[in-house]
Amino acid sequence: MKNKIFETGESYAPLILRVILGAVVLMHGMQKLFGCFGGMGFSRTMLFFTDFVGLPWIMGFLVIMLETVGAAALIAGAGTRLIAFSYTILPLGMIITTHFKNGFFMNWFGTLKGEGYEYFILWIGMAIALFILGGGKYAIDKIFIEKNNYKIKQ
Repeated sequence: MKNKIFETGESYAPLILRVILGAVVLMHGMQKLFGCFGGMGFSRTMLFFTDFVGLPWIMGFLVIMLETVGAAALIAGAGTRLIAFSYTILPLGMIITTHFKNGFFMNWFGTLKGEGYEYFILWIGMAIALFILGGGKYAIDKIFIEKNNYKIKQ
């Protein structure tokens, strides 16, 4: 089971996917956790999640952690399939709780009541590809496989 979770190939395609997805999600996470890039920071984001969106505090906390710690782990290729699986569920939740009512398209011109869900469809597609492929070239996941294979050979 452990081998199936951490197994990965030597392709550059998953490396590109995980670095780009991780970097974009990390920027959003840093807005939520630290208030970077015009974000609200941890306290105000948690207040938004619990009071406006209606999420339990633990869900709000998990969203923030997945978008920061999870994104950093994804970039490094640590637990790629686990993060990728989480990254299929997380944006689905965002679509359902907040963005579906705004339609498909992003609010490019400020004429809609909020952002649509097109960005999240791309996020989900990248996450599914990473779940299938693993972390690819230079993924830390390989360390877990190599240790396991070394024990088997002894």
